[in-house]
Amino acid sequence: MKQQFNNDISAPELKEEISQGNPIHIIDVREPIEYHTFNIGGENIPLNIIFQSSEALNHDKEKQIVVICQHGIRSETARRLLVSAGYKNVKNLTGGLLAYRRIIS
Repeated sequence: MKQQFNNDISAPELKEEISQGNPIHIIDVREPIEYHTFNIGGENIPLNIIFQSSEALNHDKEKQIVVICQHGIRSETARRLLVSAGYKNVKNLTGGLLAYRRIIS
C-alpha cells in the first residue's frame, strides 16, 4: 500500500470531507472533455492553465485546496506547482477519480 503523506488525501477522506460540508476547494485539472464526462463538482482548471500561471488562479493561498485528476498524476504536478507559487494547504487526491469512483459505486 502506498504511504500517504500530509500533502495527499485519500478517496474515503475526500468523500467524508464533502459529505460533512467542510470548506474545501476542489480543482479538477483534467481537460474539459474529461471533466464533462464525469466530475464531482469542483472547478475545472486544466493543468496547462496552471502551468501557464498559477498566480492567475486568484485563490486564497491559506485555504485548503484539493487537486484531482483521473489517476492522481497530473494533480500531483498541479499540487507541486501551486505549492511553489505560495499556496499553503494543497492536497492531491491519491489514486485520482478512479479511486473515488470505486468507493461511490
